[in-house]
Amino acid sequence: MVSGLRAPGFQPDTGRESGEAAVKDEPETEPAAQNSDETFYCEAEASVAGEKEKPGGESSETDLEIEDTEKLFTTGQRELYLEACKLVGVVPVSYFIRNMEESYMNLNHHGLGPSGTKAIAIALVSNTSIVTLELADNCIMEEGTLSLVQMLQENYYLQDLNISNNDLGLKGASTISEFLQRNTSSLLNLQLSGNNFKDEAAELFCQAFSANYRIKTLDLSHNEFSDKGGEHLGQMLALNIGLQSLDLSWNHFHTRGAVALCNGLRANVTLQKLDLSMNGFGNEGATALGEVLRLNNSLVYIDISSNDISNEGVIKISKGLEFNESLKVLKLFLNPVSMDGATLLILSIKRNPKSKMEEIDISNVLVSEQFVKILDGVCAIHPQLDVTYKAVQGFSAKKELLLWTNPMKLIQSYADQHQITVIDFFKSLNPNGRMMMSVGDFRKAMIQQDKVPMNPYQVRELIKKLAEKTGMVNFSFLKTEKR
Repeated sequence: MVSGLRAPGFQPDTGRESGEAAVKDEPETEPAAQNSDETFYCEAEASVAGEKEKPGGESSETDLEIEDTEKLFTTGQRELYLEACKLVGVVPVSYFIRNMEESYMNLNHHGLGPSGTKAIAIALVSNTSIVTLELADNCIMEEGTLSLVQMLQENYYLQDLNISNNDLGLKGASTISEFLQRNTSSLLNLQLSGNNFKDEAAELFCQAFSANYRIKTLDLSHNEFSDKGGEHLGQMLALNIGLQSLDLSWNHFHTRGAVALCNGLRANVTLQKLDLSMNGFGNEGATALGEVLRLNNSLVYIDISSNDISNEGVIKISKGLEFNESLKVLKLFLNPVSMDGATLLILSIKRNPKSKMEEIDISNVLVSEQFVKILDGVCAIHPQLDVTYKAVQGFSAKKELLLWTNPMKLIQSYADQHQITVIDFFKSLNPNGRMMMSVGDFRKAMIQQDKVPMNPYQVRELIKKLAEKTGMVNFSFLKTEKR
């Protein structure tokens, strides 16, 4: 195949075939206009006086390749990018130039447009440093999407791509879908939030991810998927064998879409994290989800916040939780659930000796002291569990203050009394003596230890201070902290 996107300044060493016409470069200060729908060639001579050559039989519907890789590696990345900018007629992005050798590149909100994206893509063809590329809110549109897709077919180092909020629409979805079905890139994480994707795009993504097994994390939040889109995405979930994390929050799924998504989850064995918040599942959707929880053993995180789920739906979810052995995090924030529904939730955990639940978020629910007593009994069986609720009715300000006594001060005081370091205290919680623990194991160890008695509120504060985004608690940095 011949290239659809070429690095500027690099020509093949072979001579021009007979009958081939030579095309002269436009002066560098006046780049020739290009139509990316007809051809996607980006060629520029290192010398202004040189000529641009294009074999007569080239096709524009081809993959991306570099014509002279030997020269490529001897040419600076910066010079390559600057030449590409001259060719497409855009101002170079200084941040990109300064950080081309870093692993993380954040070009969000830079106003690149399709041409600026094309220049970036040309430079990235040969880049071996950048692993994460952020391009959100750059109005790259379908032309810029094509540039990135052709670059990704040659770049085997880029793993994380964020092209959210770029108005990609149906044509952009089509380009992405065709690319993903090839399973040829090293891309693992793809963010496509806020791109005005509708149900037709969901059908394209169903085709793509029914075949693609490389992408592990997919963000399709803040789009326009409705129930029909939910049916397509449900079918995708039933067939996909690669996705581990999927964000479908802030769409327009209601009962029919919710049921279709849950039907797909029944057959899925790889998905671990699912965000469905800010949709309209309702109680019928919650019923379907409860059936999924009864059978599914791969999901560890589900967010169904703000889905119009009442106590009726919580009853169905609770029945599923009585049998579930994998879920660790359940977020139900901003649903019309009362204390009675909250009680059903925690009792379902109590009745399941194999439950791995670590966090339940019902932080809009006002509870009573009786609820807290029931929760204490549940935590005695499942000490890793933390339930976040709004407040306790009737609690005095004095009681609240006692609950929130600074936990680090308590640990420091214990360490001083026993002539040990804070690090020594935390290491004693870990059987292998290491500086890191999972959040669930740390919470369980803190609740069960009796050296510095703490309530769940204080343990939660410790986790906020020590936890990383990876779900691990890391207390090694305490070595450098002053008392």
